[in-house]
Amino acid sequence: MDWRDHGILLTSRRHGETAAIIEVFTETHGRHAGVVRGGTSRKIAPILQPGAQLDVLWRARLEEHIGTFQVEPLRSRAAAAFSGRLALSGLNAVVALLSFCLPEREPHPAIYRQTEQLMDLLGQDEVWPLAYLRWELALLEELGFGLDLSACAVTGTTEGLIYVSPKTGRAVSAAGAGEWADKLLPLPACLRGEGSAPDAEIADALRTTGYFLENHLAPSLGNTPLPDARARFVAQFTRRL
Repeated sequence: MDWRDHGILLTSRRHGETAAIIEVFTETHGRHAGVVRGGTSRKIAPILQPGAQLDVLWRARLEEHIGTFQVEPLRSRAAAAFSGRLALSGLNAVVALLSFCLPEREPHPAIYRQTEQLMDLLGQDEVWPLAYLRWELALLEELGFGLDLSACAVTGTTEGLIYVSPKTGRAVSAAGAGEWADKLLPLPACLRGEGSAPDAEIADALRTTGYFLENHLAPSLGNTPLPDARARFVAQFTRRL
């Protein structure tokens, strides 16, 4: 059996003397692994860089086999990724999170499209952090851990929403928080999609999404902690505050 698709390269590792095993996030076949024969050669190895946009042809005798990939480059993002530390750490965070949390061979076309758009912003450091934040929100939503920021969980009001409940992921207003305010997470305006945002506000928002990635999403996948690449990106971003 075989199929053809477009995808974003997540990981590549040597396999035997000349082959490589790659993991690709494809539009209609999800996160999928396969062997690339000659993947360590001078011709193919430069193509197999994280973030690369590929045309892939997968073949296997049976669907459950790992199978083999034939790859053709569509777009390299190496130059953008190596344009600065923020871009490189951002790329590493995205591919690490996708490899960590997406179920194997399960299509997620919406998050694929948003990931492709995010990757195309690599190197544009003024817009990347906010785009990345919105991508994390979409990833949480896609995997069943979306935040409900439409109204206060306590009072029902849609005004004065400044907190997020760490337990439920619902918004909480200043009036509704009461004595529990110091136990709640920040809800900056950018988490609700309200236009652009200063870096300090984005950093607060990443603290909130990071909490749900680490304490809700990661435990649902077993005992493996969230990839360090995400923390390294946030640390790199906050250095410019």
